[in-house]
Amino acid sequence: MIKYQLLCDSEHEFEGWFRDSADFDAQSGDGLLECPICGSGEVRKAVMAPAVAKRGSVSPSARKSAFLREMAEAAGRARQYVEKNFDYVGDKFPEEARKIHYGETDPRGIYGEATGREVKDLVEEGVSVAPLPGATPKGANSKDDKAGAPRPASSVGERSADKRAATKTPAGKKLN
Repeated sequence: MIKYQLLCDSEHEFEGWFRDSADFDAQSGDGLLECPICGSGEVRKAVMAPAVAKRGSVSPSARKSAFLREMAEAAGRARQYVEKNFDYVGDKFPEEARKIHYGETDPRGIYGEATGREVKDLVEEGVSVAPLPGATPKGANSKDDKAGAPRPASSVGERSADKRAATKTPAGKKLN
């Protein structure tokens, strides 16, 4: 994995994780990168200093801890962005996501709860949904992790020419 500092054409700075530099090039070339702040598709690498570790200076377990901490922080930022900018629809999530997908209501970002079965049905219909990282259902006890229990999910209602929701996550078109 490689982490790049990225800039959009409005100079918003953010980071992206990629399998390797070729993965960044492929996603950029296919127009799959998007600024999480303004939505611009004009994204480029920012100038960064290389991270060079001295032999034995950082243990593998310390690197793993740092990586996991950074991933948890990124998930938290994604969750905060959704909670600030999307409409919470609670357990009406499947119904609202369908209304947006089929053009019965104006496109907008929503989040709420859905069971595993409901999420599977939405995906099979072509409705764009994604799990909401770092969240638990509102009012749920974390020990109640049953297969049928509602799970947090989010959706961005955009329609493309073939009337299917565009694949889009709260942080952009493709998770890096």
